[in-house]
Amino acid sequence: METPLDHHVSPATHTVANWLLGFIDNVLSHLGLDRYSKLEDIVYLVIVIAGAFFIGYLLKKIIYFCLSKLVKMRHGDIGEELLDWKTLQKCCLIVPPIVVMAMAPFAFEASHRTLVIIERIAGVYALITLGIGLAAVFDFIFNHYNIHDNRKRLPVKGIVNVAKGVMWIVIVIIAVSVAVDRSPAMLLTGLGAFAAALMLIFKDSILGFVAGIQMSQNDMLHVGDWIVVPGTPANGNVLDMTLTAVKVQNWDNTIVTVPPYTLVSTSFQNYRGMYQAGCRRIVKTLTMDLTTVYAVDDAQVDAIVQRYPVLKSFVDGLRASKHTEQDDGGLTPINGTIDTNLGLFRAYACLYIFNNPMINNTQQIIVRLMDATPYGLPMEIYCFTATTDWDKYEAIQSAILEHLATACVDFGLAIYSSSTLTVSQENNTGAVPYDAGSAALPEIHNTTPPASPSKPSA
Repeated sequence: METPLDHHVSPATHTVANWLLGFIDNVLSHLGLDRYSKLEDIVYLVIVIAGAFFIGYLLKKIIYFCLSKLVKMRHGDIGEELLDWKTLQKCCLIVPPIVVMAMAPFAFEASHRTLVIIERIAGVYALITLGIGLAAVFDFIFNHYNIHDNRKRLPVKGIVNVAKGVMWIVIVIIAVSVAVDRSPAMLLTGLGAFAAALMLIFKDSILGFVAGIQMSQNDMLHVGDWIVVPGTPANGNVLDMTLTAVKVQNWDNTIVTVPPYTLVSTSFQNYRGMYQAGCRRIVKTLTMDLTTVYAVDDAQVDAIVQRYPVLKSFVDGLRASKHTEQDDGGLTPINGTIDTNLGLFRAYACLYIFNNPMINNTQQIIVRLMDATPYGLPMEIYCFTATTDWDKYEAIQSAILEHLATACVDFGLAIYSSSTLTVSQENNTGAVPYDAGSAALPEIHNTTPPASPSKPSA
């Protein structure tokens, strides 16, 4: 049997191959099959292929055993992640085709057609396993960075997908060149004619890659952000970002996918700033019946103050300054007058909101009157809760509106109900006056709270 030149293989491989060929020849001689030369080649090739896959399997088991022992001894994150994601085991897949390519030439002549076919198949298989191993390495690097170092939760998965895509394109080109025995340069030259078609096929991936770079550069979107994209049903938390899709879980647990370039080419709302600030804005309006707004005298003011003692310091301060409205340059959130019942009610609303423990009083607090409408005079309440939790947020703003809607009756006011109906003050006696001992509104010791910071962006 003729074999390739010795310098094509290592001495150890040559020795193993000669020993195996001799062993097969002896076995076939004892069986009386030594005259079938092709049978010896086939048996040798089957043994080599089976042995190659056995060596690969054994190597994976050895690596897993050694790595698991090392992890138990050192308790390292990298070792545990290598085990969980089976990175080294996937890299071992390249062992069988390498063994086959190293051992197969000893069974055939160098120009034998069967050897050429086997080498091409083994070469393509080796390239595929190489791609699987490199993809596993890329995934390990991405996952390790995303867990330990990606504190800003940047969408780096798109970059990993691009790297894997480029790698597979190169591997496919080389594999085809190996299979057809042509130079990769010739294949690349031929692909130039299909450039337009490839641009159409990979249009979404190319646009997604560019969009991913722009979002990462401008820190526009992180995994876990709550976003709202106008014109689409996307209104929820970002679960994942790839080259072709941004996966969003809506508040009703439905899943919506949006192309990344849609987020770059159009505007979208990101609630990340709200969560980072730890507070959530309330903007609500109570429409007052204009027929119930009137001027008040000192006796009426004293009667209201007696019912709501929290207003005493505010009223005394205005009377001492001989003014009927607050004149402090707008440094405090207390907004009201002692001229009208609505002015007193605005002051009470400010104090009630400012002293509510569920309201963040370091943020802007405003109770203001809007332009009158045919339905009445709108009074807008603007403040921020001390939590971003949706359930608590809804409960807090509902409690504030309920209290103010009932307390306004004690100020002689009524909330607009319809074009022909005004809430009767005599029948609405459910208002709860302010109690200094009440848990809902703790006692206020300073009617001139500290200055609020500038109004944050809504």
